Order: sequence, then structure tokens, then C-alpha cells
Amino acid sequence: MKPAAARRPAHAAVRYRVAVRDPHTHLFDVTLELDHPAPRQRLSLPVWIPGSYLVREFAQHLQDLQASADGQPLALQQTAKNTWEARPPAGCATLTLRYQVYAFDASVRTAFLDQTRGFFNPTSLCLQADGRGDETHDLEVLDNAHTAGWRLATALPARRVQPNGFGLYRAADYDELADHPVELGTFWSGAFEVRGVPHRFVVSGAPAGFDGERLLRDTQRICEANMALWHGPAGPEGQGTPPFDRYLFLLHASADGYGGLEHRQSTALICQRGDLPLRPDSADATVPKLKASDGYTTLLGLISHEYFHTWNVKRLRPREFARYDYGRENYTELLWFFEGFTSYYDDLLVHCAGLIDEATYLQLLTKTVNQVLQTPGRRVQSVAQASFDAWVKYYRIQENTPNATVSYYTKGALVALCLDLTLRAEGRTTLDAVMRALYARCDGGPMREADLRKVLKRLGGRPFDAELDAWVHGTADLPLDTLLPAHGVHWHADPAPLAQRLGVRVGEQQGLVLKNVLRGGAAEAAGLAAGDEWLGLETTAADGSTQAWRVRKLDEVALHARGAQRCVALVARDGRLLRCPLDWPAPATVVRLSRASVGADDTPRRWLAE
Repeated sequence: MKPAAARRPAHAAVRYRVAVRDPHTHLFDVTLELDHPAPRQRLSLPVWIPGSYLVREFAQHLQDLQASADGQPLALQQTAKNTWEARPPAGCATLTLRYQVYAFDASVRTAFLDQTRGFFNPTSLCLQADGRGDETHDLEVLDNAHTAGWRLATALPARRVQPNGFGLYRAADYDELADHPVELGTFWSGAFEVRGVPHRFVVSGAPAGFDGERLLRDTQRICEANMALWHGPAGPEGQGTPPFDRYLFLLHASADGYGGLEHRQSTALICQRGDLPLRPDSADATVPKLKASDGYTTLLGLISHEYFHTWNVKRLRPREFARYDYGRENYTELLWFFEGFTSYYDDLLVHCAGLIDEATYLQLLTKTVNQVLQTPGRRVQSVAQASFDAWVKYYRIQENTPNATVSYYTKGALVALCLDLTLRAEGRTTLDAVMRALYARCDGGPMREADLRKVLKRLGGRPFDAELDAWVHGTADLPLDTLLPAHGVHWHADPAPLAQRLGVRVGEQQGLVLKNVLRGGAAEAAGLAAGDEWLGLETTAADGSTQAWRVRKLDEVALHARGAQRCVALVARDGRLLRCPLDWPAPATVVRLSRASVGADDTPRRWLAE
């Protein structure tokens, strides 16, 4: 028996109870009990969730907030959009708050509830007690008539739970509580181990014939590849143990969703049902799929991306994220590293795990290269500036976004590739080794860009300041067209599709509608604008004759413009018909990457083969 001083308390001083009120109303009932509250106790609901850099105003879904002090009703004063103040009487033992949260957002960022399943992030449900964030927090999820037949899955440490997972969980502090999503429902579940660490995979919404065993095998191989990168080979030569003692994948398969959000020892994922693997004997799998479909390959990359984040952003993280402020934006210029470098490694580790071949990996890399090169905003903002502005630009996408900024995911991934290829060409180290050394230098905690520069100098044998200044803080194009061929990858220039030549991105589901008009393109010069519906094309032939054509797709524009001396685009905008003279664009190119043949006398360093 433990001495009294060493016993864990029967309950935490900050306690939450969550129950399904009624799935048809999409409401969770939440109760917060706070022992020994302050005389002026402030309470707040987060406005954002770490990993998703947008103020989402979770308080908009909180309703019917009531307070009591030792069982007696107590008035609350709302002091801001997401904060309240309670003034309990002196000597109050327990302040209790009861409220409901509306949950009908099927993303990984907030909360969802209907008759098929429930899901929530504590940042959407759990009020934070000011001054008490470092104390132990209990979360109890109640099993009631509305959850009959359901199970619960979360990576939070269990305190007292039923076989179906409902019950009491304990977090060391509010940050740990906030970092553990919860899934409720009748889900599929499987498990495996990597280096002695139990991993569980939960899938809700899976179709009949879902091949869970294949998903487990493939995910295990991805996890093993990640472990090898961060900790070296398994066995006595390894460099440390994983920074978590369990891991949980929460995947919801839906009709058209996609996304993921990292947590310290779990991840919440969404994919399309059609992206899941099917058993060969399934009625929906008439031909056994020996090669991953494009959708399944994308899902494996997402799994790899979020798992990599367990080290890169959940442990190793920006100095500005040493302690989150849940009530406002938290700025950093380092998302190019934490999201971009993670994006570099996600598909690469799927390839290293043997789940996609070299040709498929190069196709994925080709897509990333073209996404960056076809974004005019890459010459407007550096990837460091884009990181800082994520709150108002990347996460608030509108028609001018491609002209105003660049993705720190895609360009950050290419910065990582450039560094890796440069380090390998010089023969002293690799980016893999840099990542491990950086993790060790920062003790798996907060870092600055200066830490990366120092590790690169120490392992690379020279400063890399010029490269980082140009690639991260500048707007010039990256030198991939010279670095990749030096590593046995051909850089092909193929004819560009018409949309790129015109400088537009379009939708063709209901007519030909312009989504984006890109800076410096022929469409912009003609006066076309985002939101225009391109109705027709008026052409003038060499003999001076004119003809008007109805168009519904870009292919029809190309067909009717062929051989014309003059073209006028006919577009509808704001209830008016506009005639926009269009100078037909010159040919343009897109990049295509392929593996070069390496002969006996031509042996470049092939980073994909290592």
C-alpha cells in the first residue's frame, strides 16, 4: 500500500462530464466541476485548435450556460465572445457549470454528433479555467440510452473505464486534455505493435468488404519507417525510444471528406470511403488490387504525414508554441519547416516502406513541383512570410489566394528536398541525420530557425545560411532543375494544358466558371475575373469572317480558337454580358520527373535508392 502522500487523488480538482443529450439535436451535455475556485474565476473556450491555424470561434456552438456554487445558482458575467467570469462566495468548495455544445461539423477540427457516431475535440467542448491549466483534469464520458451499442476510443490515459471504453480518463493538464480527440460509435478496430509500442486503428463509416488487415499491415510499415528515421534501426543500434507509450489512429470514412489533424499520441483522419482498401473477395472488388489505388495512396500519405507530426510539431515545435494561448492567434514563421518538411517526408516514407514504387513517388513529387511553379504568389511572399500569415491567407482561401501567397506545405516540402539533395551531393550528411540531430539538440522540444542553421553547419561542414536565406526568406524559384538531374532524375518540360496557358483555374460542373484568374496570364490581360461564367467565344478568321460559339468546357474554347486571327471571350458577370478581347497565349510547359538510366560511368547519388 502506498503512503498517503503518494496516493493519487480520487478525482481531479478540474472535472468534466460529457454525455450525448440527443443525437437528433446534435447536442452534447457538458458539466464542469471546479474545486476551490478563485473569487473572480475566469473561464474561456478556445477559439482555435493547435495544428489548424484559423480562429474558428468554437464558442458560437456553446449554449444554455448555467453556473452554481455548492449547489446554489450563481450569476455569470460574459466578458468577451468566448470568456465568462464567475464570482462564487467566499469558501466555495465547488463551482459547477452546465451547458450544451452543438456538434455537427464532420471535420477533424471540432465536434460532430448524430445517430451514427459522435466525435469531439476537447477544445470544442471543455471550458478552460483560468489559472488552473497546469492541474490534473478528469474527463468522464457517460454511457446512456443514446449510446447503446456504441464504443469509445481515445488515447487519453484511462482511470476507470468500461469494456466499451466509456468512463473516466485523466489528463496531466489542460494541454494534454486538449490534445486528445474522442470517437464514439460502432467502429471497426484493429491493433499492431511497433518497437513494443501498442498502436490501435479505429475506422468509422467503413464500407462492406473493407480490408482492415491490409490497412493495418500498411500502416505498421509506415510507422516502422518513421521510427527508423527518427530513432535509427531497431535493436541495440537504435538511438532512443519513441516519445509515446501508445498511439491511436481515428479514421472516419465519408462520402467526400479528406483531412487530418495531429495530436501528441493520436491523430484524427478523414478519407473518402472509396479510398479504403477492399478485400479481394468483396463484391465491390471484382479484381484484386495488387497496386494501391490513387485514393489509397493519398490516404497512406496522410497517415504518414500525421504520424510524422508526432515528432515534428508535437514534440519538436516552434519556440512560439512552447505554451499555447488558446484565446488568440499563435504566430510563427516556421510552418515551412513543421508542415513543409513533414510533407516532404510523408510520401517519401511511404516509398521507403515499400508501399509505392519509385515511379509513383516521382509522380507525386511532380505534382508538388507543378503546384508551386503554377502559383504566382510564390514571387510575392516568401515561405516564411506565408507561415506567419497562415491565419489570414492560407486558411482563408479565396479567389486571389494563388496570386498573394504560396503554400508552406508544398514549397516547404521542396525546400526540404533541395536541402536533402544538396547535403547528399556534398557527401557529409543527409537531411535524415539533420532531423535526428535537431531533435536531440532541442531535446524534443521548442526550437528556433537558428537551431536548424547550427545543426546544418555542424553536420554539413559549412554554413547553409545562403541557401536558407534564398529558399526560405526569398521568392526566387528553387534550383530543383539542377539538383534533381544530379541525382539521376530527369527534368522534362511537357506542353502545358490550356488552363495553365490562359492562367485560369475553372470549374466545369455547371457551365464554365472561372475559380481563379492567375497573375500575369492571358485571362487577366483580357479582363476576365474570378466568378465569371464563360459563355462563348467570338472568333475572326483570316478572311475577316466572324462566328460566335457556345462553350461549356475549356476544350471547346481550344477547338473553336484554332486558326482564328482574333478571339473575344463572352462572359457573364453581375447580370451583364462582357466582351473581353483575348490574345491567344503562347505555348507553356509543365514539369515531369522520371528516373534517368544510370550507367556504369554515370553514378550520381540516388537518394531514392538509399
